[in-house]
Amino acid sequence: MRDLPDIPQLDLRPPAQVMRLARMGASFPTRLSFLRTLLRRLGAEGARVTRPVWQISDDGFGHAVYSVSLGGHVYSLVAVSTDLPADQRSDRVIAEAWDTAYVLYDGVPDAAEIARIVANAPLQEAGRFTERDLVLSRANKSVRLFNHVVERLRGGRQPDPDMIRKIGYLMRTTAVYGNGKFGIADRALIEDRPGLSGPFMAEMLTVWLIRGFTHDLAEHVGGAKIDRDLKRHLGIGNATGLGMAPFLVSHPVLLNNWMLVRETALARVRAVEALDEAQIMALYTLLERVASHLAEWQVPDPEHQARIEVMRGEWLTVAGHLTPELLTSARPIDAVIRWSEALSIDTQELLVAMVLEPFGDLIDGLTECMTDPFGTQLDPLMSAADLRALLDAEAAWMLDYDFDALSETAQFWYVSEEKLEPRLGDRHSEDGADLESPLDIARQVQAMAHDLADADGNVGQFLRAHPEHRCALRRVQTLKTHPYAEIRENLISKTTHPIDMLRCKLAFFGATKFDPKSTLWTRIALVQGAPLADELDAPDDWWLASLPS
Repeated sequence: MRDLPDIPQLDLRPPAQVMRLARMGASFPTRLSFLRTLLRRLGAEGARVTRPVWQISDDGFGHAVYSVSLGGHVYSLVAVSTDLPADQRSDRVIAEAWDTAYVLYDGVPDAAEIARIVANAPLQEAGRFTERDLVLSRANKSVRLFNHVVERLRGGRQPDPDMIRKIGYLMRTTAVYGNGKFGIADRALIEDRPGLSGPFMAEMLTVWLIRGFTHDLAEHVGGAKIDRDLKRHLGIGNATGLGMAPFLVSHPVLLNNWMLVRETALARVRAVEALDEAQIMALYTLLERVASHLAEWQVPDPEHQARIEVMRGEWLTVAGHLTPELLTSARPIDAVIRWSEALSIDTQELLVAMVLEPFGDLIDGLTECMTDPFGTQLDPLMSAADLRALLDAEAAWMLDYDFDALSETAQFWYVSEEKLEPRLGDRHSEDGADLESPLDIARQVQAMAHDLADADGNVGQFLRAHPEHRCALRRVQTLKTHPYAEIRENLISKTTHPIDMLRCKLAFFGATKFDPKSTLWTRIALVQGAPLADELDAPDDWWLASLPS
């Protein structure tokens, strides 16, 4: 991570507090989230979206092309809409057909390229793609809301706002693939391009353009325009499962940088000595917005709904605590964060996200530090004694687990043969543990620590004798300079819930309205309240946007 400017900040929250799954699983999007960063960039460049191709039938089937310039390059979304029988519609990754399919194309495709994509995109992983294809995605209709919107428009009426609040999107993606998967372009081809160099920028651009297509499709079939306020609240849904969870473990430096940027932003805001009137008024506006958002957020899962109910009650306490006297005192944000530690973790993290909002000038530049150009490094010249000291200082928590206990080795991660997607198995009742993916970081480090106890010489010599510990050793060394690189949990424990990992990553994307369907997968909303294609010059003020009554 590059050197940061000399800006006042308080101490960062320690990794022992931040990198626990319970807190990661309470994450909320912030103004540092990738969608916010992308749309700020599009707005600053004065980007405009065009629709050079619209070959959609009256009943909504066919294809369209949307083009937009970003960082001196033009990118085009090719959208394909097909007539999907109801019995084939599924959020599961094993599905083989979808209502719509998409490719984000590098440039403006000619007729031959459009024909190729239209033929292959609906096949998804069974299709054939080229390095001009940057992102591959698919989405299914939220049939109830999509049909409702179309029927209302055909009848000369606007959709029911309460139904939009409850569902929030016309379609829901079931995958947004990038980085070379299934033959599309490798990230290395675009990682240095302005506007796409940040994490998942190509994928975020795809999602935002898909959202615009869903609006256009509903209006085309319905024969009328959706009210602008209602349309803005129609985001894109997403169904995300285990396929996303191991990413945070497989990319420890990237995880560190995301967390470090967020925690640095919070430390800077906590160090602000005094708020001006505009910042105080912004916080009061945001307090009301959060209350509206929490009122809209309803989920079927009883456990998660209970957490939402706790936040609703505690938010009244937060609103009462943020008096003018407090907000005009010295270091008010720090006082608020310290006071909030008595509240639930959910409310604590919601408050952290909120207090960052009025300080874009202070923290937005940090988003340039969220990439990882180098990955983990191994230092073979470190002495074994220094490695032991580092292990004790930064990773001693990994040594506390009893891996002889069945509960601590209850689960194993593997990659399914059929879909090449990560899965989670029960070690003590299912076959396949011999194909386990190496996400058992704490167990690996324990094994290394055992052999390291009496070692002398340097790390290179230790690895010559114990090459099986290379991965564990590299991860411990990474903690010397990247304190937030490890999730501080045993990831094969019976009590590990992958949904906490999913939520952390999705919050960095910019996801809201988390709707868990189990401990393994969730539905979310993306770009809800975000600027429409012709509103990119609007202020960047759509965090947790709610639909006005």
